[in-house]
Amino acid sequence: MKLSDAEWQIMNALWKKHPATARELMEQMPADNDWAYTTVKTMLTRLISKDAVSEHKRGNTSVYEPLVSQQKARSSALKSLFEKALDGALEPVMHYLVEERKLSEKERRKLIQILEAMDKPGEEEENEPH
Repeated sequence: MKLSDAEWQIMNALWKKHPATARELMEQMPADNDWAYTTVKTMLTRLISKDAVSEHKRGNTSVYEPLVSQQKARSSALKSLFEKALDGALEPVMHYLVEERKLSEKERRKLIQILEAMDKPGEEEENEPH
């Protein structure tokens, strides 16, 4: 699923608070965002057509919920980035994370944990909360 920058803004607001009306989503937009109500409604209509958002009525008001998880949307965006911009190469990403982003101690520990879990198939599933 490919989302535009504007659609990402709507989805991020919807993942934070759902179900939500268009007006409630507008309130969550960054202060520098001066979208009109109709713009938000247009974005929501596009997201519905992409099967990213559902709409149901509460009286005369439309209420929206995400149909795709934030993790799934991020995975899709990263996959697209890897394929298009990086031609599938991991090295530029690793370089960015280590040299330019300067991973925090917590982020480094999490990365090590993920890499170690890859060496132990099936074990990560046992440790995950249900």
